[in-house]
Amino acid sequence: MKLIADLVSIPSPSGNTNDVITFVENFLTELQVETKRNRKGGLIATIPGNDTSRHRMLTAHVDTLGAMVKEIKGNGRLRIDLIGGFKYNSIEGEYCQIETSSGKKYTGTILMHQTSVHVYKDAGKLERNQENMEIRIDEKVHNAKDIRALGIEVGDFVSFDPRVEITPSGFIKSRHLDDKASVGILLQLIKQIKYENIPLPHTTHFLISNNEEIGYGGNSNISPETVEYLAVDMGAMGDGQSTDEYTVSICVKDASGPYHYELRKKLVRLAEENKIPYKLDIYPFYGSDASAAIRAGHDIVHGLVGPGIDSSHAFERTHQSSIESTAKLLFHYVQSEMV
Repeated sequence: MKLIADLVSIPSPSGNTNDVITFVENFLTELQVETKRNRKGGLIATIPGNDTSRHRMLTAHVDTLGAMVKEIKGNGRLRIDLIGGFKYNSIEGEYCQIETSSGKKYTGTILMHQTSVHVYKDAGKLERNQENMEIRIDEKVHNAKDIRALGIEVGDFVSFDPRVEITPSGFIKSRHLDDKASVGILLQLIKQIKYENIPLPHTTHFLISNNEEIGYGGNSNISPETVEYLAVDMGAMGDGQSTDEYTVSICVKDASGPYHYELRKKLVRLAEENKIPYKLDIYPFYGSDASAAIRAGHDIVHGLVGPGIDSSHAFERTHQSSIESTAKLLFHYVQSEMV
């Protein structure tokens, strides 16, 4: 849980993920795990297994939702353009950070232009959209010239304050649990494999991808020996969903179509044999790095599991028991034979 809290606290909107990739890289280097970066900036860690002819790959992504400066406004504020699939209302009132191309960082707050109820009669009725929402910068600025004097320009990245908190009742609530909760699980799994010297039946790659939120994080750098490809990403909760915050969610279908039937049945079997609480579910408006890999034409067996996350792409939350259930399933999965 502490590792997840550390990960979500590192700003990493899609397109600006070097800091968090470096954090993961250093974590794995200390474990003496072989790593390499791909040209997109993602990280691949490899642990050799007994069978070097048939590989498996697990992936989770460190890139998050975020924004870019779209326009420097004449009133000394910033208009933004969203990175990733979410709604403006989910970031209203949020603290944020603007990072310039030179590395300078400024704080601000994302607000409706018509926020003050003492001035704007229809403040609560107006649409939360790009036209009406802006960043109030925590600097003495009055116009566009003042903003540019700070070094802020169109295209600068905007990240959202995660507001991470671990509660005494076992919940972790934060932005960006999608998918840094899963990254934390994979890092802890790798640590356990190394510390306990656990032999793996197949050479296993761990792809920490960095472009999932924009659709193509895990669609490349898949070795031709890879047979099974398992995305570890959040389980989506809501009306009509089976997923909850206390079990591991095994996805049977998302917007890309069904996941591999035999791999799904194997994951269920592993959960039942090891008394791991799980739920089967369909995510109607969802795609993963595994579905991106299939669309890219890779001849793989693909699957998707992950902790159940409430209020996805907004103020997210999950429970320690969901983290533990996901970790246990992956622990047994990497020690299993291929389907």
